[in-house]
Amino acid sequence: MADHTPPLESGQLLSPDLSLLTSPPPPPSMVNGDGAQQVILVQVNPGEAFTIQREDGQFQCITGPAQVPMMSPNGSVPPIYVPPGYVQQIIEENGVRRVLVLPQAEFHPGGHSPLHHPPPPPPHAHLQAFIPHPHHPIMPPPHLYSGMAGSTGDMNAQYISQYHPAHIYSEQVSSDTHPPHGRTPFVHRDERANKTYERLQKKLKERQGGQAGGGGSLVPSKDSPPLSPQKSRGTPPAGGDLQNGLGYKGVEEQCQASATVTGLGTECPGRERDVEPGELNEKTQALQEWLNNMGKPVVMDIQARGASLGWVAPVRTVADEEQKEGEEKSEDPSFSYEVSVSYSGKDGKYNTAYSGKELSATIEDLRPATDYHVRVQAMYNCLHGNPSEPVSFTTLSCEPDTPSPPRKASGTKSSLVLQWKAPCDNGSKIQNYILQWDEGKGTGVFEQCYYGPQKQYRVTKLSPATKYSFRLAAKNDMGVSEFSEPVDMMTSCSVPAPPLRPELIQAGVTWLCLQWNRPVGSPKEDDIGYVLEMEEEGSGYGFQPSYDGDEVSCTVRNLHRSTKYKFRVAAYNAEGKSNPSPMSEFTTAPDRPSCPCKPSIKGKPHPTSFRMTWDPPKDNGGSDVTEYVVELSEGLSGSSWEQVYRGSAMECVCDGLKPGWSYQARVYCLSEGGQSPMSETLQVQMPAVPPGPCQQPRVVGKPKAREIQLRWAPPQVDGGSVVCSYSVEVFAPQAEEGKEVYQGPELDCTVCGLLPGRTYGFRLRAANKAGYGPSSERTEVTTGPGAPEACQPPHIVCKSPSCAVVSWEAPPCNGAAVTEYRLEWGAAEGSMQVCYTGSGMSHELKGLLPATNYFCRVQAGNVAGVGPFSDVVLCQTPCSVPAAVSSVHALRESEMQVEDRSSDREEEEEEGEDEGDGPSPLLYSPSTCLGLRWEAPCDHGAEITSYLIDIGERQPILTGPVTKYIIQNLQPDTSYRIRIQALNSLGAGPFSHTFKLKTKPLPPLPPRLECTAFSHQTLRLKWGEGPAKSTPTDSLQYHLQMEDKNGRFVSLYKGPCHTHKVQRLNESTSYTFRIQAFNEAGEGPFSSVYTFTTPRSPPAPLKAPRVERLDESCEISWEALPPMKGDPVIYCLQCMQGNSEFKQIYKGSATVFQLANLSSSAEYRFRVCAIRQCQDAPEIIGPYSSTITLLPPRIETPASSSSMGPKTAEALRPRRSLTDEQFSFLIIALLAVTSILIAVAIQYFVIE
Repeated sequence: MADHTPPLESGQLLSPDLSLLTSPPPPPSMVNGDGAQQVILVQVNPGEAFTIQREDGQFQCITGPAQVPMMSPNGSVPPIYVPPGYVQQIIEENGVRRVLVLPQAEFHPGGHSPLHHPPPPPPHAHLQAFIPHPHHPIMPPPHLYSGMAGSTGDMNAQYISQYHPAHIYSEQVSSDTHPPHGRTPFVHRDERANKTYERLQKKLKERQGGQAGGGGSLVPSKDSPPLSPQKSRGTPPAGGDLQNGLGYKGVEEQCQASATVTGLGTECPGRERDVEPGELNEKTQALQEWLNNMGKPVVMDIQARGASLGWVAPVRTVADEEQKEGEEKSEDPSFSYEVSVSYSGKDGKYNTAYSGKELSATIEDLRPATDYHVRVQAMYNCLHGNPSEPVSFTTLSCEPDTPSPPRKASGTKSSLVLQWKAPCDNGSKIQNYILQWDEGKGTGVFEQCYYGPQKQYRVTKLSPATKYSFRLAAKNDMGVSEFSEPVDMMTSCSVPAPPLRPELIQAGVTWLCLQWNRPVGSPKEDDIGYVLEMEEEGSGYGFQPSYDGDEVSCTVRNLHRSTKYKFRVAAYNAEGKSNPSPMSEFTTAPDRPSCPCKPSIKGKPHPTSFRMTWDPPKDNGGSDVTEYVVELSEGLSGSSWEQVYRGSAMECVCDGLKPGWSYQARVYCLSEGGQSPMSETLQVQMPAVPPGPCQQPRVVGKPKAREIQLRWAPPQVDGGSVVCSYSVEVFAPQAEEGKEVYQGPELDCTVCGLLPGRTYGFRLRAANKAGYGPSSERTEVTTGPGAPEACQPPHIVCKSPSCAVVSWEAPPCNGAAVTEYRLEWGAAEGSMQVCYTGSGMSHELKGLLPATNYFCRVQAGNVAGVGPFSDVVLCQTPCSVPAAVSSVHALRESEMQVEDRSSDREEEEEEGEDEGDGPSPLLYSPSTCLGLRWEAPCDHGAEITSYLIDIGERQPILTGPVTKYIIQNLQPDTSYRIRIQALNSLGAGPFSHTFKLKTKPLPPLPPRLECTAFSHQTLRLKWGEGPAKSTPTDSLQYHLQMEDKNGRFVSLYKGPCHTHKVQRLNESTSYTFRIQAFNEAGEGPFSSVYTFTTPRSPPAPLKAPRVERLDESCEISWEALPPMKGDPVIYCLQCMQGNSEFKQIYKGSATVFQLANLSSSAEYRFRVCAIRQCQDAPEIIGPYSSTITLLPPRIETPASSSSMGPKTAEALRPRRSLTDEQFSFLIIALLAVTSILIAVAIQYFVIE
C-alpha cells in the first residue's frame, strides 16, 4: 500500500473544471466517525488514479493502490454519481459501510436499501473528486469485494461495463488537467466540443481520402471475435505519452505517408524463414540486429471500426555506428514492415493487417468496443526482425447493428402484436427502438408508430383483411442504426361462406382427384384454408377429414377399388370455420385381374405334341374374366412368343412341335378392368430319339509306334437331341470282339497302348438322351516302329574320393537297334545333367567331391526315338581331408573377453548384466593380443578335430575344433602374417590365404587428480598438464568417475578437458573420485582413489532490519533463521552514527534489540548479519543485510503546523529509505533512460 495522504477538507475537493468518467467508479469505503465529522476513505485500486484539487488550485493525482482519507464536515455521506445503467447499494460489515456501484440487472434489493438515485450532476458538480480515474474499465479486484453480498466481484461477464473513455483533443484539455498515467478523462461535450470534434473528424477523413489508393476493404476472417462489445479489458498501453493517437505530432512528422489496410485475414508468417545468427556473416548479423531494434507502434487515431497507426524505422545499435566510423557511409536499406493485430489478448494469435514500406497504416473493418493488440515487424529481403512490443487499444462505441425484421406474434381483425430481438449494441446500451409502418397504404412511405425500450408492441385500430408493412431500427447513445428490411403482415377477416360441392376430375383404382371453388364473397387477401371430409359407403364411421390446406384441389389416395365414397368440403380462416358444402358421391374404377395360376402338363407329352391346363386367377379385380390367351415360345430364351389359343376354356393342345426341342408356355386373362399380368412360364421338353449312324473315323497324321490319333464328324441325324457322347472301339489283329478305348463328347481322340508295327481296326457310334445309335463301318490302321525299352539301373564303382566308374546293360530294342546311350549325373535328384552320350556301355567320372551323395540314370535311343530313363541310382564318395579355410575376420575389442573363468563366475556375471549392476567383463589387451574368427570349412565327411594357426616366424599354434581364437604375448604396434589350416582324422587340409594383422600401441597411464577450488556445494578438479579447454583434435581423453552412496562409481565427465566442476554437492561431505585416460590405443587403468571434502555453508543473508522510534530510544528487529543442520544461529547487530564507522552493539540469539539514549540531532544506520556456531569448527559469519536509516525527529510548533499547507505537512513526514527492490528498479530505469538518450543521439548526429 502506498503512503497515505493527510486528511483533506471536502471543500478542497471542488473541481469545476474536472470532467466525470463514463466508467463506473470502484466502491469507496466509508468509515464511521464520532461527532459531527466523518472520515471517508476512498479506495484506489491498482492501475487506477484519483484526482483532487488543492487549495492553490492545482490538481494532484494519486495512483493506486492507495486509501485516501477525507473529512466530511457535516458527517453525512456525499451523493455518489451513478453512470447510466447502474445503481448503488449500501452494505454494512463490522461497523463499516460500503457503497457498491452495480449494473442495474445485478442489483439485489431486500437486505439493504439504496441511499438515493439522484440524476446525473451538472457539469460543475463538486462530486468529481470522489470518482477515481481507471486506466481502463475493469471489474473491482476479487480480493477486495469477495466478501460483500451482491458486490461486483460476483458479476457475470455480461454485466461488465460497456462504456469506454472518449478521446481527449489538444484543443479541449490543457496540459495541467492531463493525468500523467496516460488515460484521459471523459469530456462533457458542449457545443464547442462538438464543433471541435466534427472539425477533427473532417480532417481525418480528408487525410484518409487522399491515401485511399493504398488500401481496400477489410474482410474479417473466420477467426474474428463475435459481434459483442462486452470484452474483458486487457493490459493498458505501456507508454505514458500515448493519448489514443490524437495530438501526437512528433510521429506524424516522421511518417512519410499512410496506407489503408486491406484485411486481417492473413496470418502473420512464422519464424521458419529466420536464419540462425551463427550461420550469418558479420554484415548479415549487423543487419539482423538492426531489424530486431524495432520500436513499438503508436496509435494515432481510434474510431469505432478503424484505427490509424504510426511507427519509426529501426535504430542502429551503438556498436554498429562505431564500426562504420572509418568506412564509407552507404545508403540505408529500404525496409518493409508488417503490422499484425490480435483480438485475443497480448499473447493471442496475431493476423497480418498490413505489409508495405510505409511508416503508417490504417486498420479498417474492426469491431466496435473491442480490445486489440498491435505490433510491427521490420523486414529486409529474406531477413525478418523480431516483432515489437504489442500496443493495446480499444475501438470506440457506435450505433447498434441493423436489427432483424419484426415478426408477428398474434393478430385479430383490428390488431397485430409484433415482437423483435435486440441487435448487437456495439458498446453502448440500446435505449429505445423505432418501429415504423406504412399505415396499410402500400406506397412505401413509412411513419413512426412506436418509440420505446420494449421488444414488442401491439398495433390497434386496424382494418380487417388488410396488409401492413413494418420496419425496425435501434437507438443508443451513439446514434440510430439502419432500418431492417420491411416485412408484410395481414389482419384477419370474417368467417367465410360455405363453398360449392366438390367435383370429380379423374377417378382411379385407388384414388379420386377432386376440386372445388373458393367461397363466394371472400376477399383475395384473406388466407382461407379448406377441410375435405370423406365417408366410405358401408364403413359406419361417418365423415372423416382427409385433407386440410389452402389448395382448391386434392387427390385422395389409398382407396378401395370399385367402392362408392361421399365427399364434402368446408372453408375456414383465422375467424372461424364455415358450414360444409353439399355432399357429392363418386366411385373408384375396377382393377385388372391377377395372373392365372401356373399352367401344367396334362398327361405324358408326345414327341410332337402335349396337352396343358391352368386354373382361374385368385383375384378377378372386381369383374368377371371373359377369355384366356395361351402363348408359346420355341427354345428357352423367350425372345419371341406365338399365340396358339384364345378362348374361355381352361385347357388346350399344342401340336406340330419338333421332337427333342424345348418350349415355353404362358397364359393371361382379360376382363372389364383390363389385361392381367402373365402367368408363370411352363417349360416343356419334348421327347427325343437316338441319333443316326456316323461316318467311318479317319487317321490324323502319320501313325505312331504306340498311339494313333482319330477324328470324326457328327451324325447327320441327331434324333431331336444334342449328341452328348461318342464311343470308339478297337479290334486287335485277328480278333472278333472289340474293346472300348474312348467315350466322350469330343470329335477326336488318341488311342494309346498299342504295339509298334501292328494293324488295328476301329469303329464309332454316337449317343444322345435317348441312347446310342448304330455303329459305323470299321477302319483299319497300322502302327509305326517304337523306341527302345527302359534300361536296367546302372552299376557304380568308386575308385577314389574324386573318381567313379558307371556301367549299364543294353535294353530290349523294340524292333530297332539301339544307336546311343545318354548318362545323366548330378548332386541332386532333380538337377541331374547329361555327362555322357555315345554307344559305349560304361563311363568314368572325375573331379568329384569327397563324402558327397550323387545320383545317376541312363537312357537308350534308336531310329524311332529315345526310350525312358532307368531308375535313379544313389552313390556316395569316400571321405577326405578338410577343405581350405575361406573366410577369416579379426575380432573387435569388445569381443576379446577373457574366457578362462569358472562357470559360477560366468553365471554371476550374466545375472549382474541382466540386473545392470554387474562389473564390465575383462577384456584382452589389443596391444599384446590379436583375436581371430573364421568360418568352419567343409569337413569332407570326417569331423574337424583341430586347427593350425601359422603366424610366420613363431611356432605354429594348434587349437581345438573352435572358430575363434585369441593370440597372446605379442609385441605392441607390430604387424603379423597369419594363415589357418584345418585337420581331421584323415589328415591336414590346405592352408588359407595369408592376411596381415597389427597390434595396437599401449594405452596411456592415469594422471594425478587435484582439487583447485571448492565451496560448500561445488568442487573444481584438475588433472594433467594442458589448457582447461582442449581442442576437439586431441587424441588423449579422460574419464572422471565419482563413488555414489551404494559404493559404485558413476561417470561425471568424459572428454579432452583437464578440469571439471562438480556441482550440487552437500556441505561438509567427503566424496571419492578416480580418473582414467584413454586414446586410440584403448582405455588405460584407473588411478588410485582420491577423497575431497566440501566445507560448511555460511548462513543466508538477512533482509534489512526494521526500526521503530520510541521517545529517546528505538527498537530494532529482524527476521530469524532456523538452525543449520543442528548448528545454532546467532546474530550480530552493528550501528553507525553520522559518518563514523560501523560498531557492534549486540551479538546473540535474540531477534529484537532496543537502543537507548539516542541523540535527537544524529542520524543512525543499522545492519545485521547471521553467524553459524559450528560445534567442532570456528564460527561462520554470513553476509550483512542492507542498511536501514533512522532520521532525527523534527520539532513543530502548533501555530506553524496549522498554517502549513498539505504540501509542507507531507514534506515533514519521516522519509523511508529505499528497499533493495526499489533501488534495483531505480538503477534499471536510469540505465534504460541513458540507453534511449544515446540511441537518439546516434540517430540524430550519426545516421542522419
